[in-house]
Amino acid sequence: MKTCPSCLKMSRRKWLTAAGLLGITRRGDAQITSMPVETRNSAKACIFINLDGAPSHVDTFDPKDGPWNPNDADIQQHGKIAISQRYFPVLAKHTDRMCVLRSVASWEAEHVRGQFYLQTSHPSNPAFAAETPHIGAVAALERGGEGKIPPFLALNGTAGQGASFLGGKYEPMATPANVGGLSTITHNYYGAQSQQRFEEKFKLLEELEAPFRAAPFDPVMAAQPDYYAAAKGLMYDPVVTQFFQFSNEERLRYGSSNFGNACIVARNAIRAKSGAAFITIRNGGWDTHQSMFDTAYPQNFYNLVNTLDSGVGNLVEDLRASGDLDQTLIVIMGEFGRTPGELNSRGGRDHHRIAMSAVMIGGGVKGGAVIGATDAIGGRIIDPGWHAQRPIYPEDITTTIYSALGINWTKRILDTPSGRIYEYVAGSIRGEFEPVTEVFA
Repeated sequence: MKTCPSCLKMSRRKWLTAAGLLGITRRGDAQITSMPVETRNSAKACIFINLDGAPSHVDTFDPKDGPWNPNDADIQQHGKIAISQRYFPVLAKHTDRMCVLRSVASWEAEHVRGQFYLQTSHPSNPAFAAETPHIGAVAALERGGEGKIPPFLALNGTAGQGASFLGGKYEPMATPANVGGLSTITHNYYGAQSQQRFEEKFKLLEELEAPFRAAPFDPVMAAQPDYYAAAKGLMYDPVVTQFFQFSNEERLRYGSSNFGNACIVARNAIRAKSGAAFITIRNGGWDTHQSMFDTAYPQNFYNLVNTLDSGVGNLVEDLRASGDLDQTLIVIMGEFGRTPGELNSRGGRDHHRIAMSAVMIGGGVKGGAVIGATDAIGGRIIDPGWHAQRPIYPEDITTTIYSALGINWTKRILDTPSGRIYEYVAGSIRGEFEPVTEVFA
């Protein structure tokens, strides 16, 4: 059973202060309570690189000297940040914009539950799952504009958890990424009359569905009109078409992978400045229990890090060149870490929740910085490295993202469909979790 890190240390004065500062506001039809907080408000959008499968922190962003390292690891020191030139040749050029968090811990050591926590900052509880939205949906609700692009994009796979009760407008748009862009945003079946015919058919659909829209049978049906309207906004728009297209030369530079293609689309969406508030990009395959450094094994570590480096390294490079990195927070992490020291009997690493790493880049982040430290093999945290003097948990990562986006992380929605209270970050209104302010410049 998870025990909150600071609830046992809450003084009577702190509890009374929390209760006294609680305010109630209205947003649309939702009743919301929150405490006044000072957000960093240093980013307009967040790109979350989800390393699905849980990467080895001691082989990526918290490397340690030891016999387990391949001879070609080529770990070099860039100021405070140690990084492998072999694994991350592109990203290593941007360590001056990276902040590496080495004192992160997970509550979970199982993939499905760990991914749920990573995506929502809430535990995986079947009783609450239907009313636990993805943090990207919260960001879309709070920061999504009226631009042409949906506020929440899910690239290279689904987002996992969706918007739940927040509504269809904030559902993640899961879209493929390829050189030709989206093939479904124009239907040229009728030549010059195609768009007109489409508009007529969509209007007919709205008329037929009007009774169901007015009195939907369930939340899923209620969410559909907004989601359809958002999708319709992408149709027959040449500007939108360009968001999802890129050249073959760009594809090659980004690594010729689905992940690299997704990073290009994310770059385009950020550069367009047309409504994207949260973009999640899945980068899977990190469940490296065996044959990590065996180049004959398809999911070997070299392939994994090279795909990651080509995609996110060039994403950082391009956003930096265009000036958009300063207002775009990039977060790179998985659901937990990996067993440290020598490899296991199968040549891999197993699940390890008490120590892991995360990386933040751009969006007001202090570059060239390291927060926290683990022991000589990366097995446990020996220095939290931040003001709370405890491990950094997924809730703290989420509050940090929300703070960067200018979102009050203590908000609670009181009138959910079931009547249960939904907290943006559970326990934050009582001070149990908070932003890691040390990451900011």
